[in-house]
Amino acid sequence: MSIEIPRPILKGAKALVTGIANDSSIAWGCAKAFHELGADLAVTYLNDKTRGYTEPLANEVGARIFMPLDVTRPEQSEALFERIAAEWGALDIMVHSMAFAPKEDLRGGLLNCSAEGFGQAMDISCHSFIRLARACAPLMKNGGTIFTMSYYGANKVVPNYNVMGPVKAALEASARYLAYELGPRHIRVHALSPGPLLTRAGSGLKDFDRMLAEAAQRAPLGELVDIMDVGYTCAFLATPLARRLSGETLYVDGGVNIMA
Repeated sequence: MSIEIPRPILKGAKALVTGIANDSSIAWGCAKAFHELGADLAVTYLNDKTRGYTEPLANEVGARIFMPLDVTRPEQSEALFERIAAEWGALDIMVHSMAFAPKEDLRGGLLNCSAEGFGQAMDISCHSFIRLARACAPLMKNGGTIFTMSYYGANKVVPNYNVMGPVKAALEASARYLAYELGPRHIRVHALSPGPLLTRAGSGLKDFDRMLAEAAQRAPLGELVDIMDVGYTCAFLATPLARRLSGETLYVDGGVNIMA
């Protein structure tokens, strides 16, 4: 069956992008890619401290909705989706790009991770994805695409990734189960697994510079990926060209994941 493709291909689509902290954020690459392909953007920021970095970026992509979203505060999520429902009446795309673990639990190894730190990492990095998907689903009346961001350490041991390995493994499994549950509504769900990137989140890992160098050396393509590589992959998956893809964990890493 042929597909009629509008130009630009995402013109008129409504996209919510969460997790932009600055112009090196993966979420920013997604927002730019959606914008280039014609989507209308809603962008969130974490708090007053990050707003100064995020607001100019939201303006750059003409975000019609710009609101705070701390996923530990249910009232902020409720206000965000009420605003989307009031202004747009529907949603087509959602990007969940956020992760957190207390520094002492992240850097202390899994064996020494506290129950409180593990629970906080799981809540913010994984269960928040489920909560946002639950809020999105009623607005995706004609189907849609939901994304989250994982990492290779979800499936293989990456030294110093520590507690985030089990948390990201749970996130990838959650994406698969959500794809199953939301499939009858024509909502597709994917986890993307970028290679190491120079982001604020990555810089919190011990020996991160060495991880970057090793990834570039091992990649069959011989170079690191950037945030736009991730953004364009998301954009493709949100188009009708990927209408039969769901529940995947897609590696955007120059091929590093295939190497022994």
